[in-house]
Amino acid sequence: MHIFFMNKEDIIANWQEYFLSQNITGETLVTYLAYITTLLEHDVPIVFEIDHLSMLLGLDLLEIRKIINSPQSFYRNFSIPKRSGGERVISMPYPTLLYIQRWIKSKILDKAIINDCAHGFIFNKSIITNAKVHAGQSVILKMDIADFFPSINIKRVISIFRKFGYSNSVSFYISSLCTLNNQLPQGAATSPTISNIIAKKFDYRLKKLAQSSNLNYTRYADDLTFSGKYISHKMISLVKTILSEEGFKTNENKTKLITGAGKKIVTGISINSHSLKLPKLKKRILRQQGYYLTKYPEKVRQEVSKDPFFMERIIGKYNFWLQVEPDNVFAKNTIKELRQISYSLMG
Repeated sequence: MHIFFMNKEDIIANWQEYFLSQNITGETLVTYLAYITTLLEHDVPIVFEIDHLSMLLGLDLLEIRKIINSPQSFYRNFSIPKRSGGERVISMPYPTLLYIQRWIKSKILDKAIINDCAHGFIFNKSIITNAKVHAGQSVILKMDIADFFPSINIKRVISIFRKFGYSNSVSFYISSLCTLNNQLPQGAATSPTISNIIAKKFDYRLKKLAQSSNLNYTRYADDLTFSGKYISHKMISLVKTILSEEGFKTNENKTKLITGAGKKIVTGISINSHSLKLPKLKKRILRQQGYYLTKYPEKVRQEVSKDPFFMERIIGKYNFWLQVEPDNVFAKNTIKELRQISYSLMG
């Protein structure tokens, strides 16, 4: 059936015609059409069964069954150090599964409404928009959700697809393509959006809690930030209670209540004044790097010979500095000099 550019009524009529041609009538027909109507209302693809999903993906049904039955065979695991110590295991999907997850994200998950206090993994939002909400506030409370992704099990993921209107079986199949060892893997293309959808309920509750105390609240992934003129120590226990009721717990070592003239940094950005700043230590490091590379351009050649993307990474850091501080003259001038050096190396 060619359903492109059709309105909802035409699509339903086409499906009804198809079902009747297959001798599907009576209550079964009514059930099928109701199912289609619900999915169309959520603006998501119509999927009846796993073989139907394979057709929509353009992939072999046997391959999809293999992924669902043995997902660990379709991920590559590696570890990266955590800022707070220890290591975080990253599970990167192989190309076929990555393609499937990107399809699920764009065709289904991106249709969900996310709470406006969320700033991570959302178009036109970033650590900068997250920090800007709290700029210049007197008191900051920072809290962290422990094991955010692993705390979201496959049952909770299935509930997302059920709410879109998918059947139990289809919801299970799609959820299995988004989970590993029955939980959200760090590295899957679908995990960030799924986590934002799951967090919608506690985001709403925490935002209401903040508003009741005249506070601001934002969340960037697993980082929670509250700010205002005064924050009671009771706020910490109230936040913990809400998160616990929603199936999450906090990382005790990362809970910080910052008052007075204390250094206030939110998602890596200084918010002590009403205008955002890059933290002084990061500025110092970038100034040293910029001075060194512009004064001794031959060193750049040596670095590029070892890492072809060295200059792109360095310039990227200065571009981020300009995003935080658009009028910073040193960052602007250094970017110009580094680009000139990069061009000369290309010549």
